[in-house]
Amino acid sequence: MTDETRSPLQTGETGISAQPDAGRPGEPESPEPPKNGIRKRRKALVILLIVVIAGGWFGLRWWIRGQTHIETDNAFIEARTVPVSFKVGGTVKRVLVEDNQFVKQGDLLVELDDQDYRVEVAKSEAGVGVAENETGGDYLKAEGARAAVQAARARLDQAILDLQRGEALFRREVIPKEQLDRLRTAKRVADSQLREAEEGLKRFLAEAGLATQGGNKAKVLQRKAQLEEARLQLSYTRITAPRDGYITKKSIEPGTNVQAGQPLMALVPLQDAWITANYKESQLTHIRPGQKVEFTVDAYPGRTFSGKVDSIMAGTGAAFSLLPPENATGNYVKVVQRVPVKIVIDNNSDPEHLLRVGMSVIPTVVVGRTAKDVFKGLNPLK
Repeated sequence: MTDETRSPLQTGETGISAQPDAGRPGEPESPEPPKNGIRKRRKALVILLIVVIAGGWFGLRWWIRGQTHIETDNAFIEARTVPVSFKVGGTVKRVLVEDNQFVKQGDLLVELDDQDYRVEVAKSEAGVGVAENETGGDYLKAEGARAAVQAARARLDQAILDLQRGEALFRREVIPKEQLDRLRTAKRVADSQLREAEEGLKRFLAEAGLATQGGNKAKVLQRKAQLEEARLQLSYTRITAPRDGYITKKSIEPGTNVQAGQPLMALVPLQDAWITANYKESQLTHIRPGQKVEFTVDAYPGRTFSGKVDSIMAGTGAAFSLLPPENATGNYVKVVQRVPVKIVIDNNSDPEHLLRVGMSVIPTVVVGRTAKDVFKGLNPLK
């Protein structure tokens, strides 16, 4: 068989260069694989060391920030709610606001039908005029009573003189005893008439308001007080906004008959809203009024608002609850208490008043401590 007709298997030619046989005796092993393994292990150790150092560094920074920036997610926005109601009853004539409308102080909110109250004002004004006229008549009656007193006093003086003359004549036996008795009786009658006239004068002076010093007109003053009351009742038929705020919980429409004190709507001054943050008692160590606060709101992700600590509540939330815990009875299990912290909101950070009552916030109090202060607090030998 010729070389041209030999198969590749017979000639040993496969078209690919034959690999050297690593298992041949007498040939040394290649040192390359051990070196590559060492390099890989070194790289892995270096990477692991870098990761550990970076993780420790960021973990240390996170821990230090946790000591200098006190944070909680148990916080909500609150604001005072001003209830709106009438001081008088009646039928609603106009409602000039809608739910969630912003109003300014002094804006008219609701108005009652005031016809009945205007009639009462007119009656009271007429009563003042009548009282003034009656006072004038009482003055005349008092003057007449004073004249009657003077006449009664003159009759008494005359009766006294007549009695003195009669007694002198009786001693001279000029007149009989019967005539002397008549003179004595006339004196007693004149005395009684004088007392009656004086009592009548006192009565008329009291009715005219002249009995006390200063000459107060009692009836006129009474009617004027009634007039002022009627005017106040008339003014209560219009409700104006006591301050700037947003209308909410409106439950009134024109034509509704309302009673005095019935709630109609509520006014919420969002410009004076604050945050109540319930911090754990272990977080209050370095929180003080006046410290800066940064907070985020779930409704506006990515936006940061600012404020400051206003005050710390005088007790824990549980202490002022409706049913406070009684730790002196039964088995005791210690529970970390939370203390409400009031945080006022900086209006410059929320000029649009986007924040609403009840929203969940995450406040962070910047207590002003440095890393040096944090590590100094860990020193047991200080």
